[in-house]
Amino acid sequence: MAAPFVVPGPSGVAVRDRLKQLTVADERVLRLVGDHLGSLASRDLRVRKSRRLRVLEDRLEAVRADWQAGVVHVVRGGKQLLNTRHHLDAAGLSEAGWRARWEAARRFLAADGESGKRYGNETIRVCPDGEVSVKLPAPLAHLANAPHGRYVLTARMAFARRGEQWRDRITAHRAVAYRIHEDVLRGRWYLTASWANPPVNCLPLAAARMRGMLGVDTNADHLAAWRLDTHGNPVGAPLRFGYDLTGTATHRDAQIRHALIRLLHFAKRRSLAVAVEDLDFAGVKTREKHGGRKRFRKLISGLPTARLRARLVGMAAELSIPVVAVDPAYTSKWGAQHWHKPLTSINRATTRHDAAAVAIGRRALGHPVRRRTAPPLQHQSDAAGHRTVQAGNGSRARKETRPRIPGPRTRCVSPDAERKRATSASKTVRDAPDAQVRVQDSLLLTEEERCHGVHDR
Repeated sequence: MAAPFVVPGPSGVAVRDRLKQLTVADERVLRLVGDHLGSLASRDLRVRKSRRLRVLEDRLEAVRADWQAGVVHVVRGGKQLLNTRHHLDAAGLSEAGWRARWEAARRFLAADGESGKRYGNETIRVCPDGEVSVKLPAPLAHLANAPHGRYVLTARMAFARRGEQWRDRITAHRAVAYRIHEDVLRGRWYLTASWANPPVNCLPLAAARMRGMLGVDTNADHLAAWRLDTHGNPVGAPLRFGYDLTGTATHRDAQIRHALIRLLHFAKRRSLAVAVEDLDFAGVKTREKHGGRKRFRKLISGLPTARLRARLVGMAAELSIPVVAVDPAYTSKWGAQHWHKPLTSINRATTRHDAAAVAIGRRALGHPVRRRTAPPLQHQSDAAGHRTVQAGNGSRARKETRPRIPGPRTRCVSPDAERKRATSASKTVRDAPDAQVRVQDSLLLTEEERCHGVHDR
């Protein structure tokens, strides 16, 4: 079973805002620049495809056959949008509408940042006051409205989210990458800024366990969570953060973010680390894995593991909350076996998912999922018995054996053992009707001889 580990934070950041109040000339220039750079990207892709053919000689014939048959494995703009061209009526699009979406998807208007350049990017520059300018390519240099072949947009940028971080980077002339794209359906233009975070050291696992753990079990429609102390004991009542994964992708993403922010705020208020399963259902959604179990395949496919994991790591890093990933083996089964019934009472109904959250939290804390054994019945050598809760690491004599109490269970010879053996010697006399009576002499040993192993016959 894999050991738990602290999940590292995200390696980069991206923010996006709308380019408002663009004029017709601005949109025309952006489209021309994007089309020109998109054609260059297509040429580069064709060069890389030919280089790939020279390297992979064993696949040369197959690639040539696909090329002659018109089969293209790499589609700039998306294969789904390309197939929509043949089903315009089903998609509810006209040919002109589809053409606009196709050209917008194939348009390439992006630039990587470079530290040391003015405001972190020479091609697409965004000033601290929000002014956006684009360095025009040589064939479109006649469209410039500013010195040095630059075109200044009328729109002004003000990132509502992470605006302070973005402003600090461009003021220090650190690298910031930008991408401008058009949303044809909404008739809007957007600018996305992204940058890389410096590598940071992960919090040690021992430090993440200092204040306890918040075990979280991922399900198709909710997050089941339970708070555990450092000894692995459940504290308080179980928690549930629901979400609805029906509807559009934007709605599903908003539901997941809303559930995660409530979960993280609860952990932040109590200075708790979050324990989750290290799930990856990418290879277990197929029919070959589960056969005809359609309901189970549908349940597995409905779990938003990849999206939730990416959102959880990024949002937890912003709040400085450590995330501990554990091996998911048998967490649901063992949690239901050892914790479902003990945590259920008259006033509290506990589900199997709540018990699984306890199992995940205990595994993240380094404790076994199984509970301690129940105490023995009264009047069996120790009336009080030992407790079922987990003892703390600092408890004295928590792993030592119990003291030996003199009594029948210690197997010591009682003082009247010799008298009992003497009286039991008559039991060896047996009656035989036609034979002589035989009597076996009793072998009496003193307590001292028994202890030294002396047998004098």
